[in-house]
Amino acid sequence: MGTALASPENCQILRSNPILTFHNGQYTYRITREGNRSIYTVTDGVNKLSTPILYCFGQGEAGQTYLLHHNGKFYESRLSFYNDIRRLDFTMGHAPSPPATIEAAMGREMGAEETRNCFGCHSTNAVSGSGLQLDHLMEGVSCEACHGPGEKHVAAMRVGDFKQKEIFNPKRLSTEDLANFCGSCHRSWEQVALMRIRGVLNVRFQPYRLTNSKCYDSEDKRISCIACHDPHETRKSDEAFYDSKCTACHSSTTKAAPAALTRSRAHAAVACPVGKKNCASCHMPKYELPGSHFKFTDHHIRVVRPGEPYPN
Repeated sequence: MGTALASPENCQILRSNPILTFHNGQYTYRITREGNRSIYTVTDGVNKLSTPILYCFGQGEAGQTYLLHHNGKFYESRLSFYNDIRRLDFTMGHAPSPPATIEAAMGREMGAEETRNCFGCHSTNAVSGSGLQLDHLMEGVSCEACHGPGEKHVAAMRVGDFKQKEIFNPKRLSTEDLANFCGSCHRSWEQVALMRIRGVLNVRFQPYRLTNSKCYDSEDKRISCIACHDPHETRKSDEAFYDSKCTACHSSTTKAAPAALTRSRAHAAVACPVGKKNCASCHMPKYELPGSHFKFTDHHIRVVRPGEPYPN
């Protein structure tokens, strides 16, 4: 999260790849390093358009897309860097057929609302009301992006007021509210349903996929986003790490629950009869989005049967 957005100066991918090239029909693309800047250039052999990359969106685990600024407008780069292939390819959503104009070949013009949403989820303090304040931008998702302004919190800590911490703590939210909180960027169930994103394209919207799980319970914190993921740490890629999260609900021994627990908290599901390790590898399969060069973990927890279609 802390590296969800970077300036070209701090972008490790662009620093490690000083020259990137790509060809598409009559168009030739180059991203070249010049000091602390990276220049994005496209030419059709006659006309040439060249502009500095303004910001790099995405840390590059899957891919990284570039924000361009041309003639007073923001553009999403037509090309992105993909870690799996270690080179440029079409940004997801861009058609591979050569565009009619060099401006369209450069990228897609972004509207004001879309631009605000991108900065709002990938950076901190870049959006104020309905406007952008890029001069106040902090790269990546920092503390205040989730916890709110910290000035009062710092003052309270300095005077030792540990009861009134003066800061918003998402950990106190219910499982449902937390899914919506994280879903403000990762897409909630309601957002995906309203956008009518069907099929494998919705696999990367984890809160939406999670709430489709049979075991999802809006009152049970054992299946909340932060039950498995600590937003203050780098995401764990070792599937065995998550086994203990699964066995918090699925246990081979069932004990009587205290009467004070709600029905959902008291519920204990039977353990998997097939395996006891790497639970997510079977029950949360990975799917590759077309053109993404990356397999996303499906957070729709379920018993996966051979040959079954992708469940919406």
